[in-house]
Amino acid sequence: MMQKLPLLVVLLVSILGYSQEFIPIWPVGNMPNSKGMKLQHIEERERITQVATPGIYAFYPAPEEANGAAVLICPGGGYHHLTYNLGGFQLAKWLNTQGIAAFVLIYRLPTSPDLKDRILAPVQDAQRAMQLIRFNAEKWNIDTNKLGIMGTSAGGHLASILGTHTENVTHINDTISTLPFKPDYMLLVSPVISMESETHKGSVENLLGKNANDTLKHRYSTYFQVTEDTPPTFLAHAENDPAVPVSNSLRFYMAMVAHNVPSTLHVFPTGEHAIGTYNASELTNQWKQLCILWLKEIRIITKKN
Repeated sequence: MMQKLPLLVVLLVSILGYSQEFIPIWPVGNMPNSKGMKLQHIEERERITQVATPGIYAFYPAPEEANGAAVLICPGGGYHHLTYNLGGFQLAKWLNTQGIAAFVLIYRLPTSPDLKDRILAPVQDAQRAMQLIRFNAEKWNIDTNKLGIMGTSAGGHLASILGTHTENVTHINDTISTLPFKPDYMLLVSPVISMESETHKGSVENLLGKNANDTLKHRYSTYFQVTEDTPPTFLAHAENDPAVPVSNSLRFYMAMVAHNVPSTLHVFPTGEHAIGTYNASELTNQWKQLCILWLKEIRIITKKN
């Protein structure tokens, strides 16, 4: 059973002007991988740098337009901060216009002083959020066979972990934690995929630490973890991305092809590292339309009877 929203979170929602419902993902006093510290929510210029209460902001489409599909959105920020508006809320609102429910994940950052294991925290929060959405699927009018995950930049890396890593690391003994966390499909935009070469150095150091060994880097380079069971994936990237090289998406796509997993890759000549947030060009901005057409092709979005 869900806990009541903590007063601190309610105040933050009011002060920051968020109009969406915020749902904590962990029961009060039972959050794994925590030292028990009381942290403050820290945010500046729509960037969260410290998360006090991990949770999801729920965005529901109009009832007459809802098609049963849902997406958990992982905002980017190099595992240093969360760009929750441009990389979360704006994408959620767009998905709502397509009849898709969206949930923006506010996940613990590996830089948090409260963590026992820096790497596990974002993964634990993402897994738990997927389980929580499945637990409430009927109440939220969601088809549990049409629950996907989306991520931009480092959020794309976190999303790809859920699609490629199979170990349940939520470490909490309740009914929700027994539910599947694997997404039915993935939408990855300018994603960090490699933790080795041609990567985003900040994401690697913030998640794995500055002295991560090669074994750890290999494990979290998610294209190495692709199997025949990896969910179908839509990838979009700009060729001129200066922050996350386009080779990240290329490697993931080639791994998908090698394992015969349905996928699509769209590489645009312009857009740099912001193709998900503004119109770099008329061509680049087509990624959203292409994404919806792909969701229709794999029958995530279907016509109502």
